[in-house]
Amino acid sequence: MAASKDDKTSLQAENEQLKAELEELRKENVQLKDALVRMVNRNLDLSERLEKDDELRRRVEVAREIMDNRVERQRNADLRDDGELMALIEELVEKDRPHLKPEFDAAALAELLGVTPHRLALLFRHQTRYNTPEAYIDNLRTLAALRLLRDKPLYTIPVIAEEAGFSSVRTLQRRIQEAIGMSPVDYRLIFTRDQ
Repeated sequence: MAASKDDKTSLQAENEQLKAELEELRKENVQLKDALVRMVNRNLDLSERLEKDDELRRRVEVAREIMDNRVERQRNADLRDDGELMALIEELVEKDRPHLKPEFDAAALAELLGVTPHRLALLFRHQTRYNTPEAYIDNLRTLAALRLLRDKPLYTIPVIAEEAGFSSVRTLQRRIQEAIGMSPVDYRLIFTRDQ
């Protein structure tokens, strides 16, 4: 029995030692898992940074390509003759009607044509009766407003100003007055009283 008691004590001691080792292994396992999670998170962070760097590099390359193409287009467009550019302007205006947007201006027209603003200004100064791209755009808007006043009697003056590309009703009124010597309302009355 004494041997059996010693065996039990020995087994208990061994069991306690194994439990302690198991607990140490569990702690070590938790530490390893934590270290693994930290490493995975670090790798994910690094991967995201690399992706951002790659994306930034791609964007820079695309921006350079766009700028190079724009410069080349402007260089080539500046070499076109005036007749070609005027025909292109008329085609774009008739097809796309960009002047009906209030934000459309001389710089936007130059960009649309692929020429420098300076080249566009020279073209209008020497080849048109408008002298400036701005005057040309204002004329297109005024003509559009006159058509709307005539053809759309139910449209209000603010709606006509917006539809014709004017940034304000006051600008519309001023342009119509300058063009035909009467207000938009008086002009419209000419057409509505006959009906």
